[in-house]
Amino acid sequence: MAKAKLRVIPLGGCGEIGKNMTIIELGDDAIIIDTGIMFPANDMHGVDYIIPDFQYLRDRKDLKIHGVIYTHGHEDHIGAVAHVLEAFPDVPLYASKLTASLINVKFANARRFNEARIEHDPEVNIIYAGTNFNLGPFKIEPFRMTHSIPDCLGFAINTPYGLIVHTGDYKFDNNPVDGKRPDYAKLAEFGKRGVKLLLADSTNSDKPGWTESESTIEPAFDKVFKEAKGRIMIATFASLMSRVQQAADAAKKHGRRIAIAGHTMREYVQIAREIGYLDIPEELLIDIGKINSVEPHKLVIMVTGSQGEPAAVLGKLAAGRHRYLDIRKNDTIVLSSHPIPGNEELVYRTINRLIQRGANLVYDSLENVHVSGHARQEEMRLLLNLVQPLFLVPVHGELRHLVEHKKLGIEAGIPENNIIVVENGTIIEVDTHYVRKGERIPGGYVFVDGRGVGDIGRAVIRDREILARDGFLIVSVNVDKKTGKLVSQPDIVSRGFIYLREADNLLDQVRYTVESTLAENFSANGRRRDLIEESVGKLLYNETRRRPMVFSIVNEV
Repeated sequence: MAKAKLRVIPLGGCGEIGKNMTIIELGDDAIIIDTGIMFPANDMHGVDYIIPDFQYLRDRKDLKIHGVIYTHGHEDHIGAVAHVLEAFPDVPLYASKLTASLINVKFANARRFNEARIEHDPEVNIIYAGTNFNLGPFKIEPFRMTHSIPDCLGFAINTPYGLIVHTGDYKFDNNPVDGKRPDYAKLAEFGKRGVKLLLADSTNSDKPGWTESESTIEPAFDKVFKEAKGRIMIATFASLMSRVQQAADAAKKHGRRIAIAGHTMREYVQIAREIGYLDIPEELLIDIGKINSVEPHKLVIMVTGSQGEPAAVLGKLAAGRHRYLDIRKNDTIVLSSHPIPGNEELVYRTINRLIQRGANLVYDSLENVHVSGHARQEEMRLLLNLVQPLFLVPVHGELRHLVEHKKLGIEAGIPENNIIVVENGTIIEVDTHYVRKGERIPGGYVFVDGRGVGDIGRAVIRDREILARDGFLIVSVNVDKKTGKLVSQPDIVSRGFIYLREADNLLDQVRYTVESTLAENFSANGRRRDLIEESVGKLLYNETRRRPMVFSIVNEV
């Protein structure tokens, strides 16, 4: 009897930074690794975040999903969990202790803000490095890796066709904040046993050398705390618990108290303290609503919005519309993060606005206040030499990162034909003697906009882009029901296109064009709107070289 086919299908994280999600299926059995989100690009107006397109899983009615296993607790790996569980409510989840706690916060927030219809919070099974377990036909071996958040795992997955190793996000940090080093011995053991396929993080594959340890940030923090004359605000990701611990340690050392701004970060900090992953004494903390009772030079505030997100704390501060906070003289703001590729413009715009408001900004190009959580080339070479895979699939990166990772694999002695660069949706087929690229399933971005999930597509995003770039103009006319002739002058409304009070000449041309169009087509019942929009659009482009959206309203009286 023929063995079931083994397939690996990345739904996110290949060809992009974010929304990591990978399916491993053996016949009708499957497991999922991670369910992350991605931040929207600058031209995705109004979009809150993006989740993987998992319609393939909905369509596979015959597929038994035995579980979702999580590598770590960052948003680009757990952020879509509520949406996935809304579609598959009976699928069990498996994560390390901290990651499981952060997932539970995601469920609570999804229910509170009605982001997903979840009747009850699914149980998240706690797993540990070195403790193996079975999911259907797969034997899972979790192993410890280090990243910029504690409690990270990689997974070795035993299949009938050989061992698959998935690194998750990683770097080889020998002095991590939590003291738990990567398990080099386990990686070497996999190499001795024989690894059929390695799925490995590619984010920093274009950067030479080694990534610095998280602990190297501490001297830079110490310098900032010594020199700051007023309040210190440290901006980072809500889930970056190691950075919160470092800020708390620096605050304690320099006689400051620490407040947490941002709903999600407060909940993450609370749960991490409860389970022992953050050591912050109660007397060190102060509620964000009571910070005015503390002298500025004795206060540290952790804030979200390090990627310039307008709705996060830092974005509101830049715009001057935060409920509790404003920028004061002598405030020092530390951006403890790197801009996500493609997000640089938004981040630097936020930095400039904060400087305009009088803040002293400190970011990674000025001081060593952030280090990457991802391996650089020398660490990636070490991983390849430890694991010695027969086949390599670079994951977690833009296409350029995946290609650079392929070059490193070739240097490490992996045959070029055994290194497969794929983008999201490409099926990777695994057999006894080969791993090869298969067909590509349909899929793309699923936009989350407010409470809407997937109800806006590329067409709506293009409309928003046009509105943001060129604005719109509305022409409202009253025509005689019998003759089709104008009864009164057209009314014109414009937003984001021209300032009407200073455009009398152009408005006269618009009115003349509308009148001429109706006079030439007075009997064109049902087409008057289209004809007006077409003729006015041509006029506006000829006069301004811009293409605002043109709408017409024709009232028959």
